[in-house]
Amino acid sequence: MAPNTTLMTKVTPILTDTHGRTHNYLRISLSEKCNLRCTYCMPHDGIELTPSEDLMTADEIISIARVFVENGVDKIRLTGGEPLVRKDFSYILEELSKLGVRFSITTNALLTHRFIDDFKRFGLQDINVSLDSLNAEKFKFITRRDQYKKAFENINQLIAEGFHVKVNAVLMKGFNEDEIVDFIKLTKDRDLNVRFIEFMPFDGNEWNKNKLVSQAEILNRVNDHFGIEALQPLVNEKNFTARNFKIKGFKGSFGIISSVTNPFCDSCNRIRLTANGRLKNCLFSNAETDLLTPFRAGENLEQLIDKALNKKEAVRAGMTDFDQLTNPDLHNNNRSMIAIGG
Repeated sequence: MAPNTTLMTKVTPILTDTHGRTHNYLRISLSEKCNLRCTYCMPHDGIELTPSEDLMTADEIISIARVFVENGVDKIRLTGGEPLVRKDFSYILEELSKLGVRFSITTNALLTHRFIDDFKRFGLQDINVSLDSLNAEKFKFITRRDQYKKAFENINQLIAEGFHVKVNAVLMKGFNEDEIVDFIKLTKDRDLNVRFIEFMPFDGNEWNKNKLVSQAEILNRVNDHFGIEALQPLVNEKNFTARNFKIKGFKGSFGIISSVTNPFCDSCNRIRLTANGRLKNCLFSNAETDLLTPFRAGENLEQLIDKALNKKEAVRAGMTDFDQLTNPDLHNNNRSMIAIGG
């Protein structure tokens, strides 16, 4: 049970951009390191890690997060790299739980068995797990690690322990689109939400549009296997990223996150803080605002946050069509996904 502590917030305009979108959802990357090496997330040769002295300490993470909460953020997600590789993760979790906001985590689940008690003690109920194949050999290929059995065991443990679990699968044509039906079958007897994510362009991940698996292609496969009458659209939550569905009679559900072919930018409420304290106003943007350096200098962060949000474009960092998305000059100088945070 999380401590019953609520931080008083004030109504301020700094988290509202010039398009009228209010950003109440902060995603904080705790680490650039990961115990997997997923090809769509990390370049083949890895990345140059930020020197440790230039990364946020646990107390800096908490203090900067508090600034956002005081100005209206009411949801925080912890990401990586892999957030659970931080030795001070439990301390960060405990201190963030005192902010009185809803918080969650994105993980590859390899270490979650070690933190079950901490998750429960500090009120973390929402857990997103990245899992791109249900085939052990494919999992080994995409992650460059032979850890499928442990990942799947831990997913089942999280469900059994009563956590709200979502499985995120990045679909890539020619690799795992033939597993769409198998992923959905996981939801038959499990209280689980499977989410299919379009392959997105980041530095070093060899993105091209021919690897995309669109929402239409996913639904066609679903209809062909389960039948059109079995597919049930669900009401989407406010500021949704996934368009959700379920199969009639199934316990769980599935969603489709189509950031490339069918973006949801008009209702975006998300901002990202990287492990080295840079604010990104859009996942697709290569623009960043350094918050850590001025924070260490004792400067006020609110004007910097306000300025960063006012620079946010209406759609995908200004990339409105496929021609722009396929132009490497517009996305190859963005960070690799592992250095941004999921």
